[in-house]
Formats: sequence, C-alpha cells, structure tokens
Amino acid sequence: MPAMASEDVGKLYPVAKAVLTPLFRASWRFDLQGLENIPKTGGAILCPNHTSVLDSFFVPALLPRRVTYVGKAEYMDSWKTKHIFPALGMIPIDREGGDAAERALSAATRVLEKGELFGIYPEGTRSRDGRLYRGHTGPARLALRANVPIIPIGITGARDVMPPDAKFPKLRLPVTIRFGAPISVERYAGRPGDHLVLRQIIDEVMFEIRELSGQEYVNEYANKKRHPAPAATPPEGAPNEGADATANGHGPATGVNGSSPKPAPSEPSVPGSEFVDATDRPSSADILKRPVRRGS
Repeated sequence: MPAMASEDVGKLYPVAKAVLTPLFRASWRFDLQGLENIPKTGGAILCPNHTSVLDSFFVPALLPRRVTYVGKAEYMDSWKTKHIFPALGMIPIDREGGDAAERALSAATRVLEKGELFGIYPEGTRSRDGRLYRGHTGPARLALRANVPIIPIGITGARDVMPPDAKFPKLRLPVTIRFGAPISVERYAGRPGDHLVLRQIIDEVMFEIRELSGQEYVNEYANKKRHPAPAATPPEGAPNEGADATANGHGPATGVNGSSPKPAPSEPSVPGSEFVDATDRPSSADILKRPVRRGS
C-alpha cells in the first residue's frame, strides 16, 4: 500500500461533507441530541459505540465541526473506502509493523493539540451482535496526554440501517445520535501511566455510552472473529449465575453446544497486572448493571 502524505489526509473534507451531509439527511431520519455538549472550540475526544460501518460516516458528516479518526490501513486496500475515508479525515495506521499503538497516539495527539476533534471507538472494533463491549484504555491515555475531555456518544439505529455483512443500507430508517456530557480527566493529571486510573476513566466512559445507547453490556473485549448470540434474559428476580460470573470475569463462559469459547484478547501486560486483573475486572459489570436512564 503506498503511503499517504499527511497533507492529503482530510484534503477533501469540506467537499465530502458538503455532499454527504445533505445526502444523509435526505436518506435517513436523524435525531441529534446533546449537541450542546460538543465544544465550539478546542480539542476533545469523541467516543461512540460502534455497531455499523456507517457510524464512521454519520458522526463526522452530521457534526458542524471537523472530526478526524485513526483507522486501520486495510481500509486503503479496498476500492470502497480507500478514497472516501481519508477524504473524511481518517488517518490510516499500519497495525502490523513497529509500535502501531504509539503511532496512533502520536497522530491523535497532534490533531488534539491543533484544537480539533478526534474520534476513536473505545471497543476497538465493531460489535457484531449489537451489544456493548469492554472499552480499551487508549482513549483514556490519549485524554491524559493531550489534557482534553472525552465525550461519550450513543448511536442507535445505524445497525438497522446497515447490519453486519449487508451490502447496501436500508433507506428512510430513524437514526438517533446522543452526545453525552464531557468527561474531564483533569483530576488524574500527571498519571497517564497508571493502569488503574486508565481503567477507571474508560469504565466511566463505557457506562455513559451504555446510558446513551441502551445497549446490553458485556464485560469482555469485542472479538470480530466471534459472533456470540445475546443470552436470553431470565425472568425478573430469577438468578442468573452464569451471566453474573461471566460479566465479572469469574468462571467459564459457555459457547455453542456447551463448548468454551476462545478467551477475548487482552491488553498488553503491564507491571502489577496481576493486581489489575484482581481489582478492575468487576468494576465495569458492577457499574453497568444499573438500569438504563436514557431519555425516550
């Protein structure tokens, strides 16, 4: 894949936005809520849930401010996305060679230092079954590095418009995008290397995304190679030991035909990771068991 010059990334953003925004608004019924939570100036990190490939189009096309994303370099190999994604401001990152995570963070930091908006999916990949998965700590690390707030976003309806593996979107369906209140990381300033701090921040982000989207939360990392079906909801008041054990990271989960699924990918090991594993796994599940309080 030929390298793309940095000055070419986002070069056609105004043109793409001028074309796509009215096209999208004519094709689907959008309800944008909480736009007042997007700062008019200055850098901020946008953290949406991710259930459809269209999420990467809807948010930048409908926001009044420019949004830059970091995306996998494989998008540059497909004729369907090799031009439109960079035109919309996506910075392609090769995940195979060198320290890809550091390169992505450096590129994102430069965007934020220019006072722009940067978008990143905390789940790391698209949810294939529509549930909300455990967040990676990259957005928290970036927020502390650039000293900017994180804005959680809940998108509903995009998966109905274009489900996984669909070749074409369905038109005229409703799509709701809720922008949550900014989450400040100032109280954690000076602690970008503290994994417990990073986990606490991203758990708060995922809780807010769940409140905005109303999704079922799964306390494990999303794996695009697996397509787990959502578990049946037990009657109110009935014990659900298997779900509780899996959500809290204790006990085996049961896969198809009673087999044990492959473990979800974990983040790189850090000093004291045994303590992290022992203390932070229940936090997301415990917080996210609270009832959804999103508006109608």
